[in-house]
Amino acid sequence: MPKDDSSYIASNTGIYENPLCKRYASAEMQRIFSDDFKFSTWRELWVALAESQKELGLGISDNQIDEMKSYERNINYADAARYESEIRHDVMAHIKAYGDQCPKAKPIIHLGATSCYVGDNTDIIVQRTAMLRIKRLLVTAIDKLYHFADKYKSLPCLAYTHFQAAQPTTVGKRASLWMQDLLFDLEQLDFTLNNLKLLGCKGTTGTCASFLSLFDDDHDKVKTLEKKIAKKMRFNKVYAVSGQTYSRKVDYYSLSVLSGIAQSAYKFSNDIRLLSHLKEIDEPFESGQVGSSAMAYKQNPMRSERIASLARYVTVDALNPALTASAQWLERTLDDSANKRIAIPEAFLAIDAILMLIINISGGITVYPKTIKKHLDEELPFMATENILMHCVKKGGDRQTLHEKIRLHSIEAAKRVKQDGDENDLLDRIARDASFGVTLDELNDLLRAEQFTGRAKEQTEEFLCDVKKILDTNKELLGADVRITV
Repeated sequence: MPKDDSSYIASNTGIYENPLCKRYASAEMQRIFSDDFKFSTWRELWVALAESQKELGLGISDNQIDEMKSYERNINYADAARYESEIRHDVMAHIKAYGDQCPKAKPIIHLGATSCYVGDNTDIIVQRTAMLRIKRLLVTAIDKLYHFADKYKSLPCLAYTHFQAAQPTTVGKRASLWMQDLLFDLEQLDFTLNNLKLLGCKGTTGTCASFLSLFDDDHDKVKTLEKKIAKKMRFNKVYAVSGQTYSRKVDYYSLSVLSGIAQSAYKFSNDIRLLSHLKEIDEPFESGQVGSSAMAYKQNPMRSERIASLARYVTVDALNPALTASAQWLERTLDDSANKRIAIPEAFLAIDAILMLIINISGGITVYPKTIKKHLDEELPFMATENILMHCVKKGGDRQTLHEKIRLHSIEAAKRVKQDGDENDLLDRIARDASFGVTLDELNDLLRAEQFTGRAKEQTEEFLCDVKKILDTNKELLGADVRITV
C-alpha cells in the first residue's frame, strides 16, 4: 500500500458504516433519522409543552419560552454526551444540557412529563415525516410506470404462466400489473398516515396523574393540554389511551406498509430480471458501467438485483415490530428500545433506496420490439391452432379429423424446435396438408398478434384513466429528487 493512502484508510475504513447510509438511501431520509432531527424535535416538544402549560395558567413566563426557542436548533451535543456518560439516561442528559443553555427556563423544562413524552412523540413524528417522503417516491414511481404503460399499451408480447409461454398480452398491460401493486401500497400508506396519532402527554403509566396534579385536579385542562400540544406539533388527534408508551402495534402497522412496498418491488425486479434474460428489455446501463470483472460482455440487471436484495431485508425486518408489540409487559418495558432504534430506521432507509431504484429503472427501460416479436412468432402457431381449426371447418373440413391432425403436427413441430433447435414449422406443415385446404397466406393472416391479446390494450387504457385521477390528486408530490449510487 502506498504511504500516502494510509491516512485515507485510517479515516475512512477503520470503523463499520451502515451500507444503507453509505451506498443506498437518500440524504433526505438519512436527515429524517438523524440526531439533529431527533433532538431538535425533543426541544420543539418541550417548547410546545411549556407554551401549552402557560396558556392554561401555569406560572411560566414568555422570557422562559423565548429562551427555550432560541436554542431549539442549537444543541450542545458535547454537554449532553458528558451528562449521559455520568447518569446513563439520554433524556435526562439532554434536559440538563438544554437547561445549561436556558438557565431561566431550566426549572420548567419537561415539567410533569416522562421520557416517553419526548421519545415516543418524536418517534411518531419521525415516522410520519419518513412516510411522507416514501409517499412522494411512491407517487413518482407510479407516474413513471404510468407513462411507460401508456407508451407500450398496444405492443403485443408473449405472456408467461409458470414461466412457460402462454396467451399473449401487451408490454403496457404487464406494466399495469406492477403499477396496480404500488397503488395498493399507496392506499395502505394513506390509511396508515391518516390514522397516525400523537402519544400526547400521558405520564408515567398513561394516566396523566402528574399533569392532573399540576392543574389541581382539573380534568378539562389536562385534556386541553394534550390537544394544544398535538396542534402545535401538527397533529389532529392523540391516542385515547396508552401505557407509558404508544402501542407498539403502531410500529408494526408502519413497517407492514413498508413490507408491502418491498413485496411489490421484489415482484417488479424479478420480472425485469427475467425479461432482461429474454433480451426483451434492459434496465438502464451507463456507457462506462462494468457488468462483470471477468466477462466483459455482460450487462447484468444489478439495479433490479439490488431491489430484490433490499426488499428481502425489509420483508424480514417487518417481523421485528410484530415481535416487539407482542412482548410488551403491562404499562411499559424497555426491551423494545434497542430493537426500535435499528429496525424502524433501516426499514425506511431501505424502502427509500428501493423506490429510487424503481423510479430510475422505470424512467429508463429500453424495450426491444424485434426480439419481443421474434418470441411471439415462435409460439403463435401453437396458440392459433384453435382459430385455424375453426377457419378450416368453416371451409368444409371435418372438425374431429382436423383436430387430430393439428395435434400430431404440433407434436412434430415442437420436437423440431426442442430437439433440433430449428424454427417452428407448424404453419408450413398445415399448409402442405391437403386435408386443411388452406394456404400459407391465409394462415399468416390468422396469426396477427393483435388477435390474441384480448382486451389487454383496452384494459390498460381504462386502468390508466383511474391512475391519472390518483396522480392528479397527488400532483404536488411528483418529481421526487432521485440520485442512486451504481
